[in-house]
Amino acid sequence: MAVYTEVSDEEMEAFVAGYDIGELVSFTGIAEGVENSNFLLQTENGPAILTIYEKRVNPDELPFFLGLMEHLAARGLACPTPLHGRDGRALRSLCGRPAAIVTFLKGMSPRRPALGHCAALGGALAEMHTKGADFPLTRANNLSVSGWRPLFEAARGRADEVRSGLAAFIDGELAALEAEWPQDLPVGLIHADLFPDNVFFLADRATREEKVSGLIDFYFACTDFLAYDIAVCLNAWCFEPDGAFNATKARLMLNAYRKVRPLSAAELNALPLLARGAAMRFLLTRLYDWLNTPAGAFVKRKDPLEYLRKLRFHQGLTGPGAYGIE
Repeated sequence: MAVYTEVSDEEMEAFVAGYDIGELVSFTGIAEGVENSNFLLQTENGPAILTIYEKRVNPDELPFFLGLMEHLAARGLACPTPLHGRDGRALRSLCGRPAAIVTFLKGMSPRRPALGHCAALGGALAEMHTKGADFPLTRANNLSVSGWRPLFEAARGRADEVRSGLAAFIDGELAALEAEWPQDLPVGLIHADLFPDNVFFLADRATREEKVSGLIDFYFACTDFLAYDIAVCLNAWCFEPDGAFNATKARLMLNAYRKVRPLSAAELNALPLLARGAAMRFLLTRLYDWLNTPAGAFVKRKDPLEYLRKLRFHQGLTGPGAYGIE
């Protein structure tokens, strides 16, 4: 999430008036993330989230994202539900851009995921995969292996500004990933961007255990290998701030996932390669954004070199044992 499009008080009030959610009390821009402009709305009926979809998002794909959230919410997954305006439409327009309002979810994202967070996430991810299995629409993952080289070429000329030799390293690793990428793993609906800031938790009052209260930000969701979603989470949740990989977190996450949806031997054996690919995906998108974020944009740039270090870790693995799998 971020804010690229500025909205005046009058424009926001007129937009919110198109919904049955009460009058607008206040609104605040949300700085996290990099893709769209997001605002926390406070209305007479309570809080809600407004998203204005920026140029990187294909407007033709928005019915997929909004339909997916409605589908998952209808099946009991805790995720934002798109609100329909008085005209019956969930996808509307604000400041000349597509826009939508979704329900507000209670909970907090962990600043530093603990063991309990990782275990709860594993079960929630598997639940999302199973509840999304009958979603009728599909969307190709344009940030999978076939999309990485074009993204690299857009940043190749300036990559060494971030670190000397980075362009040559990426070029060689891309060639290996393109040659070795799996072809026949189970496919389904994946989130593809399930970082800690996209998962909310609440503590259970009786047990004090952390429970997932919501999954958010489905705007990279697509149809791809289900195990690739796990690989994204291994990268995003199981490394410590000092860069060390926490195998206990990985084991808890994977074991909780497998209690809901068993993983095949092929999926487990592919995890190191998929994790390398997921690290490459975020290295490249962070590199591009690092070099191209507009000056003055209300957005936090993210360090691409974090994912260079993670990628090098996965390169040294020959099987899933390092992820706590026996």
